[in-house]
Amino acid sequence: MKFENTEVWGFKHALRGMRNPMNSWEKNDSECELTCDDDLFDFYYKDDGYARLTEKLCAKIGENDLKLAQQLIKAGSEHRKFLRQVFVSVDITAPLFWWKEFDTYKVGTTANSTSTMHKLATTPITIDCFETDDYCDILGGGGINGFLFSLECLRTKYLETKDKRYWKELVRWLPESWLQTRTVTMNYENVRNMIHQRKNHKLNEWSGKDNPNLPNFIAWAKTLPFANELLFIE
Repeated sequence: MKFENTEVWGFKHALRGMRNPMNSWEKNDSECELTCDDDLFDFYYKDDGYARLTEKLCAKIGENDLKLAQQLIKAGSEHRKFLRQVFVSVDITAPLFWWKEFDTYKVGTTANSTSTMHKLATTPITIDCFETDDYCDILGGGGINGFLFSLECLRTKYLETKDKRYWKELVRWLPESWLQTRTVTMNYENVRNMIHQRKNHKLNEWSGKDNPNLPNFIAWAKTLPFANELLFIE
């Protein structure tokens, strides 16, 4: 499991709008600005030179704003609406059995995935194509290796013959541990709900309960800006 290319934005407008109900904008004491220092920009190369790719967010939540934010968070979802205006984008590579559970979170989340339909047969099928972070070979490796060999035979036969029957059987028998990458966009309210609903989940990919040293959703969430102050305050 992997979490890559995490981006977070929206603190400035979220913390400003948080004060709208009580017209208390004069108490806003946070600093959330895009930096103008070239040393803090990421760059990518173009034919005509270097161009800015992403601007780094320099954010600091002030004491007044943090106090109000935490009061609203503890008051309930109808009061902490500002969390829905802080957005997160991340590339997650996870097994299909984890994605099935993630897909229960439909409101406020969007995901664009790599295509099993179009790309399944383009690369060799090896053990690296599957989730093995906490793999325990309790049945012996022979059966697993034989199964992988069968899948690879189906793949190569499809490439040789273009007979869709081989492709259909490959899709049919693809294990739930198959790794898929999705670019996911969601907000801090989504993340917070997942944290509190999955923090004790028996799947290590969610909670890290059995092995916290392996990649998992809770560990990734702890790396987000102001995670302790806004997402894990309980």
